[in-house]
Amino acid sequence: MTRPHTGPTPEEIKEKHDLEEALEEGLEETFPGSDPVNVTQPAPSRGDGHVKRSN
Repeated sequence: MTRPHTGPTPEEIKEKHDLEEALEEGLEETFPGSDPVNVTQPAPSRGDGHVKRSN
């Protein structure tokens, strides 16, 4: 027999709230963390001569 869904406990709600606050604080403290992700591979530079790339 399964027990009926009673919803999250107050402890679970507090834990989720604390995690959300920590995440938000981390995002605010690191923004902007870096440049946006580049979806294309740039052409090799002169300094990349030692790197072998597959075609």
